[in-house]
Amino acid sequence: MIETLFFDALRSAIGPTAASYALLAVGLNLHFGYTGLLNFGQVGYMLVGAYGLSITVAVFGGPLWLGLIVGMLAAVVLSIILGAPTLRLRADYLAITTIAASEILRFLVRNTGSDDLTGSVFGLRQFAGEFYDWSPFAPGEYLGPLGFNANRMWVTLVGWGLVAALSAMVWTLMRSPWGRVLRSIREDEDAARSLGKNVFLYKMQSLIIGGVIGAIGGMVFVLALQNVTPDMFLPQVTFFAFAIMILGGTSTVLGPTAGAVLFWFLLTGLQSGIRGVVDAGVIPGITGGQVVGAVSLIAVGLLLMLLMVFRPQGILGDREELRLDVS
Repeated sequence: MIETLFFDALRSAIGPTAASYALLAVGLNLHFGYTGLLNFGQVGYMLVGAYGLSITVAVFGGPLWLGLIVGMLAAVVLSIILGAPTLRLRADYLAITTIAASEILRFLVRNTGSDDLTGSVFGLRQFAGEFYDWSPFAPGEYLGPLGFNANRMWVTLVGWGLVAALSAMVWTLMRSPWGRVLRSIREDEDAARSLGKNVFLYKMQSLIIGGVIGAIGGMVFVLALQNVTPDMFLPQVTFFAFAIMILGGTSTVLGPTAGAVLFWFLLTGLQSGIRGVVDAGVIPGITGGQVVGAVSLIAVGLLLMLLMVFRPQGILGDREELRLDVS
């Protein structure tokens, strides 16, 4: 049983879902970790990326490459709409605006009035065929006991390849003069402004780049599932991304990757273990998948609390990076 639990957890930890959440956390890390932007609506970027891709391909019959561009452009537009009225103000205005906007977007695509465009509650399907046509993997099983099929192997390779490429991009940006300005804004916005830096413009650039990375994560997520529905984009997704970022280490390049792998390993391992205990009747009176999910999240939450007590900087983090003046 322990071996089965281990491989279940490992399959999830290195799979495409973990890769998509790592991308979500990379973008959030640029917002919060490096710039000090309190974004509670990163899932909104995930949503516009996913629906930008799926609507372009499934509804309008466009090519996949065009859907990718539309999804990223949608993230740019969303950043401008959210950032223009809030980035000159305090952090809590951005936090309130982003979490509200992400829920508004979810209800818009869920509404029956948008059925012809978004499929409302039933979502959209049949938009990933061209992506899997590009796969170099022949039908069969890969990675031994993990049992990845050809499609899962392809989307996993693409997902983690994007994580590596975009993490390298963030590493390069944060060691450039532009990145040093972002860090100065995070530490003391007034000091950066006194040196003649256009703080609003730098914040907007950070919001756009991090949002586009989040949108790419959304596209990887729905390509792996080969369908998209509104309720994939609940507010808790953003808080999972925050947990991943904190777990791996805020303001570190590899933190989101390490956090995503460990988070999904723990969550899936706990779910599988608790489900086995429940099915065996060890705990009388407890049945059902919802209970298993709830108990697993409680356990992960407790582990995160312990992490914050004993290692608040995360696995790869630096205590100096915790001295933030988010404004």
